Amino acid sequence: MMGSSKVKVRKVELPRQASIAGLYPGSHLADAYQIALGPRAHGMDMESLARVLLGSQPRWAQALMVLRDAIVAPFGIKTASELAGGEGGRIGIFRIYSVTDDEIVVGEDDSHLDFRLSMLRSADGSVYGSVTLASAVHCHNRIGRAYIFLIRPFHELIVRRSLTRAARLHLA
Repeated sequence: MMGSSKVKVRKVELPRQASIAGLYPGSHLADAYQIALGPRAHGMDMESLARVLLGSQPRWAQALMVLRDAIVAPFGIKTASELAGGEGGRIGIFRIYSVTDDEIVVGEDDSHLDFRLSMLRSADGSVYGSVTLASAVHCHNRIGRAYIFLIRPFHELIVRRSLTRAARLHLA
C-alpha cells in the first residue's frame, strides 16, 4: 500500500507528449519528476489532481514564498497575493492554461520570466498509473536569469517534497 510504504519520486526526461515540451526552446529551466499514483487518485480529474499536488507544499516552502515576496516586490515581480488574485481560472498562484483528460498546464507570465507546469497522467504499466510534474521556464532578462539562479536549488527540493506529501496524504 502506497500510504505505508516509501513514496518514490523519480527525476525523468521531460515527456515528449507534455504540451510544454517544445514551448520554450533553450529553456532556462526544464525538468520533470514522476510519482506512481495510488487508489485514491483513481478517477480524479486533472484539475482536482493539480489542486492536491500544488496544495501539498511543506510549511517551510510556504515560508520561503513569504521571504521571496519580500525580496522580489521592489523589483516589480508579482507577489503570491498578486498572482492568486489574478484573472481567469486559477489554482492558488497558478493560472490554468489548459486542461485535458490527462494533462493540466498551469503557470504565469511576468516581466522577468514566463513559466509553465504540466501535470501529465499516464497509464505506464503500474496499477493506478503515474503523474509527471514537468516545469519549463523562459527568462526575459537579467532579473529573470538571476531569479532562476537563486531559486534553482530550492525548486527540485520543493517539487520532490510536494509530490511526496501529496502521494502520502491524498493519493495513496
